[in-house]
Formats: sequence, C-alpha cells, structure tokens
Amino acid sequence: MRSLWLLGFALGVAAAGGAAGGGGRVSAERSAVWGPGLRAAAVLPARYFYVQALDAQGRRFTSSPGENTFQVKITAPDEQFTRVGVQVLDRKDGSFIVRYRMYASYKSLKIEVKTRDKHVAKSPYILKGPVYHENCDCPQEESSAWLEEMNCPQVIPQIQRDLANFPIVDPDKIAKEIPQRFGQRQSLCHYTIKDNEVYIKTYGEHVGFRIFMDAILLSLTRKVKMPDVEFFVNLGDWPLEKKKPPQNLHPIFSWCGSSESKDIVMPTYDLTDSVLETMGRVSLDMMSVQANTGPSWEDKNTTAFWRGRDSRKERLELVKLSRKYPEIIDAAFTNFFFFKHDESLYGPIVKHISFFDFFKYKYQINIDGTVAAYRLPYLLAGNSVVLKQDSIYYEHFYNELQPWKHYIPFKSDLSDLLEKIQWAKEHDEEAKNIAKSGQEFARNNLMGDHIFCYYFKLFKEYASLQVSEPKIRDGMEKVQQPDDDLFPCTCHRKKTKDEL
Repeated sequence: MRSLWLLGFALGVAAAGGAAGGGGRVSAERSAVWGPGLRAAAVLPARYFYVQALDAQGRRFTSSPGENTFQVKITAPDEQFTRVGVQVLDRKDGSFIVRYRMYASYKSLKIEVKTRDKHVAKSPYILKGPVYHENCDCPQEESSAWLEEMNCPQVIPQIQRDLANFPIVDPDKIAKEIPQRFGQRQSLCHYTIKDNEVYIKTYGEHVGFRIFMDAILLSLTRKVKMPDVEFFVNLGDWPLEKKKPPQNLHPIFSWCGSSESKDIVMPTYDLTDSVLETMGRVSLDMMSVQANTGPSWEDKNTTAFWRGRDSRKERLELVKLSRKYPEIIDAAFTNFFFFKHDESLYGPIVKHISFFDFFKYKYQINIDGTVAAYRLPYLLAGNSVVLKQDSIYYEHFYNELQPWKHYIPFKSDLSDLLEKIQWAKEHDEEAKNIAKSGQEFARNNLMGDHIFCYYFKLFKEYASLQVSEPKIRDGMEKVQQPDDDLFPCTCHRKKTKDEL
C-alpha cells in the first residue's frame, strides 16, 4: 500500500529525521503538497490532501510548526459562490491534512496553499473538471479507469482469502437457499445491483443497520458503474457461515470475520459510516483523529487505558484487574447491559469521555466486545501504542497487521497483560516505534479512498464468480438515491459537454 513517507521521498523530500524539528522557518518552495484531493476524478465524500512542512534546506519538520502555518483557499473560477467546506488539520508531526467537502459540482476548482502569503510548492493547483461532489450521480463507466483514478491496489489479500472458499457463486441457488437457512433467525439483506441500480429485500426483525449498507452502495453507484451482482449481507454482529469445506458453503457478507467462520468480510459499518459522513454528522473519523492525538509521547500518562461497556467476560476481568492495580491500568465501564452490575466488583459506572481524550494515555488496551472492537482503526491512528487482545475475530484489515510491529499482543484470557504493559514501560523506544508503525498503517490503509477501493474490488471480484445472471427477485424494492441535494449536478457522461 501507499506509504506517506515514501510519497514524500518521491516528491524530493530529504529525510533529515528531526533536523528541522519544528524550530526553523517553513519554506514555501521546499514544502510538499500531494494526495488524492488534488485529482478531479477522485470523488470522495470529503476529499483530502497532505502538506508537509520543510525548511529551506529541505529538512522535514517532525513537530508542528504551528497550526496556522498553512492557509488553504478553494474556489471555483467564474462562479459567484463556491460551496466548499475546508479544514486544515495539524497532525503535530510536521504534516497536515487538508480536507474539503463539496456541496455542489464545478467545471474546475482552484486550490491555493500558502504560508506567509507565499504559494507553497506548485500552488495554485487547478483541478480541471468537471469536479463532482458526493451527491452527484455520475458514474465512471469504465471500472479500470475508476480504479486507476482512485489509485486502488492491484490485489487485496483479504478479499483473495475470503473468496477462495467460493470458486463459483450461483445467484439462483443462493437466492433460494440462504433465506431458507438463515432468514428466520437472522437479520439479512438480500441485494441485487442491476444496471447500476440497487434493489433490496430484508429478512428478520432488526434490519435498521441496512442504512449503512444502502448508503455505501448508493455512494459507489454514483461514482462508478458497478457490476451486476447479487449477494446477502448479515446485519448482525456475529459471522454466520460456520460450515467447513467441502460442505456446501453459502457466501455471506459480514462486517466482522472469525477464524471459525467463512463469512466474506467488509469494512465495518462504523468505519464505513465515518467515511461517508466525514465533515458531516460524525466527529470521529480517520482524519479528525489524526489531528487529536493528545500530548507528545513523552508527555502522555503512563497508565494503560480503557473505557467501554460490559459486552464480554474479559472486559469484566480487565476492570477487576484495574481495581487491583490502579497505578498500572485505568479501566472502567461506561455502561452495563449484558451482565449484572456489581459495584463492589467493578466499581461505579463512569461518564463517557471524548475518544480524543483516550490519547492522553500512552498505552491503549483493545479488547473484544461482542465481536471485534470496532475502535481499533481510530486507536491505531493516534500516537499511543495499542495492546491488542488475541482473538478469533477480525475486521477487514487485521490480517495485514503484524504483532510487535503494529501493536503489542496479549493473551485472550488477559493472563499476560500486566507483563506486556511492564514490557512497554521498560522498552519505551520500542513501544514508541510500534505506536508509529501502527499509525503509519492506519494512515496508509484505512482512509476513505482505501475503503471505497476495498468495497468496489470486493464486489467486482465476487461478481466474476457468478455462474448465473443476478436477478431482481420477487419482493425486492429499489433503493432510491437521495433527492434532497440543494445543488444538483449535470453529469457530463450523461449529457453533452455543451450543457455543463
């Protein structure tokens, strides 16, 4: 996958470690600007690009030169108003994320990046359009062109692993068998995408979470022509397909996988929603967390930290451990739902705190809930080190993580957790490097464009396994595109260019 610092090298950035250290003067000419938000065709809910501060000698800043160092202005030439929200996020390591959400589409955009009234790098950047906003329904007809525009990886190993269990997929067969097997007991969505339109039939009582799946599918079909494909999505927490080959396995798409099941894993609904709603109704997303990583490593509290609800027995044990060793672990429940709350054992329920305040602590404990704890992407993106419980459950990216490189592992029964915390305290530089590697992984693999690439490649490769035609089945309803867009676009792929 792409590496932030490797991209930096490609741009001619000298790797001078901490030489600039944030103490010198930022050079407008030498500083670097790059990223998908500088490409007109890379449509995302919130587009983004990076700015790296360098001094006149080309040395990279490794701490913040000041949160107001760079000013960014985005305008649509020849337009009276430009309906674009812009934020410059200081990552406190000498680099910045600039993110912007468009509320209308434009023929072109002009992006100016300045420091002390001087243009930075090759600013101004002109995005020759059309430049479409998130709600514009204007799919790229050629999937290969879209994959290239989005800089998607050629191969995603987890998709290969998941689909290896299904050499062929027969839509007619699964349309009959999956509802018979799971439809009465589970919450399922049966989707068909046909001619780039989305159709659905739901099974089970609790199907509210379909909103997350509907939203990503509609967003994808606005951006790229999806293959005709028919599939089932599990809306519950637990993976469903527990059979072992060579039995008749059924392909079920789930947000969480396990070593004891054969479900096809997608990015979680939480991560997916945070991508779609960045700079919208969510405050915690993979960009905002990078600008809210708390004190520097040296200034963080050295107590291991955890907050959450009682959704697993090991969480009870963690809180009991914290009460026994409060100087080592600060773990407490914010809610009781699954178990009886015995205050003598688990202490009082504490108030929720901002997720960003987690990063006041150097050691972050990640422990399963009902399944995998979906907070891991955000924990990795901070600059604390993650201690991760060994688990049968995994999200779509876990198998690319390496213990002792991206996180510190501890046993599922917590029997060595104290020992691992002590190791981190005694090996501070190694722990800091693990935290940095985890952060780099999150930055380079879990951003919005990576999530869109994952979904599209998953459905494209799954569609290629189909041996019969996907159909709009009896009882399916069309999932409509939102019609509340205040500034509708004109799609140049559907109209002549003169009409733009």
